Amino acid sequence: MSYDGFEAVRGVDLRVARGEIFTFLGPNGAGKTTTVEILEGHRKRSAGDVRVLGEDPEHADRWWRSRVGVVLQSSRVEPQLTVRECLELYAGYYAAPRSVQEVIELVGLKKRAEVRGGQLSGGQQRRVDVALALIGDPELVFL
Repeated sequence: MSYDGFEAVRGVDLRVARGEIFTFLGPNGAGKTTTVEILEGHRKRSAGDVRVLGEDPEHADRWWRSRVGVVLQSSRVEPQLTVRECLELYAGYYAAPRSVQEVIELVGLKKRAEVRGGQLSGGQQRRVDVALALIGDPELVFL
């Protein structure tokens, strides 16, 4: 992947097995975010071949996207909705979502489920972001 002639990502070759936890480490500008965005299908690449869950993310359909959960760098918390309302809204986008209550408990927000997103601490908002990535019961989660 290159930006105006600057090669941000080159020579990446990896395989991550089911159940494996994998992380990218490196200094600012090393291409970590760019690589992950390519894997998520949120950024077009300039060269190379990419397969995630057997598909090319750049050309993946809605079914593929429903199999992938993503926690974005910036929060997606709706400030006027409660935690529960936000998860119920996003759950409606999936054919077979996880239980909203189960996900609330999984991310440790049971006592904050009826609190509006704008009243949550920064850490609690990030927990909601993780919950949003999990609500569709994905096979793969990008954090």
